[in-house]
Amino acid sequence: MGKKILIVEDDPVNSKLIQANLDKEGYETVAAMDGEVGLQKVQEDRPDLIILDVEMPRMNGYTFITQLNKMVEKKIPVIVLTAHSDMQPIFQLNGVRTYLVKPVDFEKLYESIVKCLSED
Repeated sequence: MGKKILIVEDDPVNSKLIQANLDKEGYETVAAMDGEVGLQKVQEDRPDLIILDVEMPRMNGYTFITQLNKMVEKKIPVIVLTAHSDMQPIFQLNGVRTYLVKPVDFEKLYESIVKCLSED
């Protein structure tokens, strides 16, 4: 089995689409519909990388990253997905490797995943 990727995305269509594409590429995927469930999945599934939506109910992406950094010793690389192209400075948060603007360009996503996983 390939590297494990956690997808934290509240839109079920986007989540399933990302999962299906990554599964085809040989990655093992786990999904969470919000940040709170995402943090539980981090503890249960120990992902190698996280793909994170920013705007979600219950716990947004910023809070998720803050909580993630408090609960793990080794930083897990995070790729942020956002609908806002002008938010680059915000994504300099600890652990965020890169961000991609929605709709997801899967070629760019694959490149980002390979780069993030090879840096660890």
